[in-house]
Amino acid sequence: MSLSITRATLDDVDSVASLFDQYRRFYRQPADSALAQAFISERLRRGESAILLAERDGAAAGFTQLFPSFSSVRAGRTWILNDLFVVPDARRTGVARALLQAAAEFARKDGALRLELETDHDNHAAQALYRTMAWEPYDGTLRFRLEL
Repeated sequence: MSLSITRATLDDVDSVASLFDQYRRFYRQPADSALAQAFISERLRRGESAILLAERDGAAAGFTQLFPSFSSVRAGRTWILNDLFVVPDARRTGVARALLQAAAEFARKDGALRLELETDHDNHAAQALYRTMAWEPYDGTLRFRLEL
């Protein structure tokens, strides 16, 4: 199995939008490929997010979308890992782990203070993965952050 993680560009909109539509359906949203296409295209065109695309054996296997934020107290940039999705047949093959590692490396290179995410309280598989990768719960919530 060959796995590659790249930062998505406007050339990748179709692949990412398809994954994004599947991600939204996972969270019980109606399928809407036009909305997914428009949302992803706009984020990339405006530079409002960083999207990392995983390809396994040449096929789109997952993505993560990061949004910039800032810590006023620490006077520095942070990134919010807002979306993480792996297609069902690529789960438990290391794709999510590779996306999380690539996101952390991206944020480090950007000089960020930390990377943050939150997950549903019943998403135990994701929580277990985050913990094995040194993410820590904080603020008494189920949000996690990785100090960089």
